[in-house]
Amino acid sequence: MERAASARQRATATLLDRYRRLRESLRHRPRLRNILLAALVSLLIVPLHGRAGIRIVEARAFDMLSTLSPLRPAEPGAIIVAIDEPSFAELSERWPWSRATHARLVDSLKAAGAKVIGLDIVFAEPSSEEADSALAAALGPGSVLAADREVIAMDHGTQISRVGPLPDLLRNGASFGVTSVDLDSDGVLRRMPAAADSFAEALLVARGAALPSLPPRPLVQFSGGARSYPTVSYYQALDPGAFLPPGIFKDRTVLVGLSLKAAPATDSGATDAFETPFTIKTGTLTAGVEVHATLMDNLLNGLWITPASLSAIALAVIACALLGCGTGSAAMSWRTGVAAALSLAIILLGSFVLLRFGRVWLPPVTPALAAIAGFGARFGLDYARERRLRAAVSEAFSRYVTPALVAELARNPDSLKLGGERRELSILFCDVRGFTSLSEQLKDDPIRLTSIINRLLDALSEQVLEARGTIDKYMGDCVMAFWNAPLPEPDHAGAAVAAALQMSKAVERLNGELQAEDSALPPLAVGVGVNTGSCVVGNIGSRWRYDYSVLGDAVNLASRLEGLTKDYGVKLIIGESTARAIQHACFVVELDRIAVRGRSEATPIFTVLGHAGERDTPAGKALLSAQSRFRDASLRGCLADCMVALDEIGSAWLPLRGYAAKMRALQERRAADTDDPKL
Repeated sequence: MERAASARQRATATLLDRYRRLRESLRHRPRLRNILLAALVSLLIVPLHGRAGIRIVEARAFDMLSTLSPLRPAEPGAIIVAIDEPSFAELSERWPWSRATHARLVDSLKAAGAKVIGLDIVFAEPSSEEADSALAAALGPGSVLAADREVIAMDHGTQISRVGPLPDLLRNGASFGVTSVDLDSDGVLRRMPAAADSFAEALLVARGAALPSLPPRPLVQFSGGARSYPTVSYYQALDPGAFLPPGIFKDRTVLVGLSLKAAPATDSGATDAFETPFTIKTGTLTAGVEVHATLMDNLLNGLWITPASLSAIALAVIACALLGCGTGSAAMSWRTGVAAALSLAIILLGSFVLLRFGRVWLPPVTPALAAIAGFGARFGLDYARERRLRAAVSEAFSRYVTPALVAELARNPDSLKLGGERRELSILFCDVRGFTSLSEQLKDDPIRLTSIINRLLDALSEQVLEARGTIDKYMGDCVMAFWNAPLPEPDHAGAAVAAALQMSKAVERLNGELQAEDSALPPLAVGVGVNTGSCVVGNIGSRWRYDYSVLGDAVNLASRLEGLTKDYGVKLIIGESTARAIQHACFVVELDRIAVRGRSEATPIFTVLGHAGERDTPAGKALLSAQSRFRDASLRGCLADCMVALDEIGSAWLPLRGYAAKMRALQERRAADTDDPKL
């Protein structure tokens, strides 16, 4: 039984130590564990990049970040000549307008000094011979016409055809480019055209600029929403001298196309107008001719944005997973939430800075998901592990302390300090009287003996736990317990004395049960010693074996007081510090003064007879008076007076009759041999 109790204590100390080390490790987690968890999170998150749902979120993130502080060219690369409502009203023509009218516009723009003229109008079908000839004559080098690409889905595949301008319109040196653009799956224009003969590239060639080398599928940097470029009406450009400032078209690139004066709303169904990243802010579409001006400026000024490679995204995911794993903690607090929020803010800020100043788009969505997943996984694993270990500690520790203390310890684990600390404690030793006789009687029935001792220890331990004490150890039929550790107990002396008094009652109840089962069994009794003093409490032992226990002179004195209960004929003896701590609540009586190693003066010992109110009863007053006279007579060595006082003590207080008898025998021995030392 001693080995079993010791094994339980070692298990408890080991669990407590593991619990403490776990909490420390949660604050200083091993790097390898975080790396492994981050690798697992990365393996799950990286494949999400490019999936339909994630792709839409990444696209919206690009829209928001690219429009925060867009990079703009020093000067707009084109002027827009808008085919708008006022022009329809002024010209009084139905669409499509006569090509002769377009010829007049081209001649007017040339006369005004325009360097490049781009017509975002597809002249694929012949009109009147006169009008076609007039337009062909007006066009020449520096003129760029529009072509279109048609994609036709067929049963056997997809057919792509190009619809270009009439060959006659190109005979004087005019060029053309494809005006078709590529929209994302959500209908927003974000990317440069994939075709190598785009309208924007044709405009760049007409300006005499070299075509830049583009990365795969670059993104467009828009400088604003609709009407971000300087725009004039078509009818004004027909007569710039009358309607426009001088030199407005001088050496400029002029783009002509449909552009409603009031930018169309997204649900207007307007043709040749597109959603751009700025649509999320303005709610309007951008005219196609203005889109081509933006594409040309991107090529001319190197404003395009390079999408990050998959390997770069994977590295960002891994880094953010490590960041999340390092942020996660089982000890959640407002600081943890702030750290997690700051981590996400850093990811968004990093993506924006890279976009704005590095012209590289690294979507923050999957890295942010990795950080959140890493944080959640780290926190979840640590929380689950701590819960499992906390449950194990609670289960093991509940064998030695009350469940209320276990619950408090679980709520506030930092109050448990392992490794040893000095603290004032109240220590209790309880030994069973009559156990030797019981063991002799049941020597041939060890199972029955073990059952009885277990029931006895259960009854004694229950009183300790109900008084919020900590059971230190079982030593055969002896129980050692203490109060005010591991958790503070303000009235630890009172709690220890209360447990001691209840132990005697518990043994009386057990005796009744045993007598009912077997009347031949000898009755059991207990002797309890309680002392209060400064002790060292904590994990005490060697690195191979240790217990959560206490050390100090106060412990030794408590053990000695328990042994003195037999000599003084009482069930409970307490030390001076304990008596002083409980005298306001209990009726405390001094029994004697004993010699203690290390002290020059004798130390008083006390017993508890009831509540403090009983001190003022007639019996209480008589007892105190008789006890005072007994101590005085004992010091004077007057045997006769001692005997009279002891008779009065036994008469005044029934529980002290045994004490009076013991003291009478002691005084007689002292009188017979005055050289006997005091106990």
